[in-house]
Amino acid sequence: MINVLTVEREYGSGGGDIARQLADRLGWKLWDQLLTDQIARRLECESRQVEQKEERGDPLYYRLFKSFLRGSYEGTLNAHSLKIADAESIRKLSEQMVRAAAREGNAVIVGRGAGYYLRDVPDSFHVFIYAPFEERVRRLQQKGKSREEAIQLAETVDLDRKAFIKQYFGVEWPARHFFHMMVNSTMGDAAVAELVLDGLAVVQKVTSGGKGI
Repeated sequence: MINVLTVEREYGSGGGDIARQLADRLGWKLWDQLLTDQIARRLECESRQVEQKEERGDPLYYRLFKSFLRGSYEGTLNAHSLKIADAESIRKLSEQMVRAAAREGNAVIVGRGAGYYLRDVPDSFHVFIYAPFEERVRRLQQKGKSREEAIQLAETVDLDRKAFIKQYFGVEWPARHFFHMMVNSTMGDAAVAELVLDGLAVVQKVTSGGKGI
C-alpha cells in the first residue's frame, strides 16, 4: 500500500503549496518546513537565514545546503551561522532523514532529493510539479518578492538542484523516469492536487492487485 508521496518541483511552481493540500486531503504528515528544521538542527545552524548570503562565491557545500533547505516558503528560509560541513555530509544526513520519514509512513515529502532517494521504495508515489517561467515569477511575486528578485530566483535556484542531482545520481534533473506523474501547475493548485490523488489511487489499485485502467 502506498504511504509515501514525494513532490519535486521547479522553484516557484507552487509545489510546496500543492504538497500541503495533498497532505491535508490524505491526512498525512507534511515533511517540508519540518524536514528543513530537523536538518538545520542536526547541522547546528539557524534555519532562518540562508538567503541573506550571496549565491556567488559560496563553496559547494553551502550552495547545496541552501538548495536543500528551500521549501514551500519559496526562498524565505534562512541560515545565518552554518557549521562547516562538506557536501557529502549534508547529502548523507538529508538521505537519512528522508528515509526515516518514509519509514514512518503516511508522509508527503517535498524536495530534498526524496524522489531520487526513494525511487526503489515500492510503497512510494513520485510527482514532479512544473510551470512556465513567467508563471513561476508571478507566484514568487505573490509571495512578496520584487519582480527582479523573483526573476533572479527563478533563473538560479533550480541550477543548484540540477547540479546536485547530476553529481549524486548521475542523471539530468528532473530525470522524468524517476516520477509517476509530471504536472503543469498552471491548471490551478486544487486541480493539480485532485489529479495527483487520482493518479495515486490508480497506482494504488494496480499495486494492490486490482485491475488497472
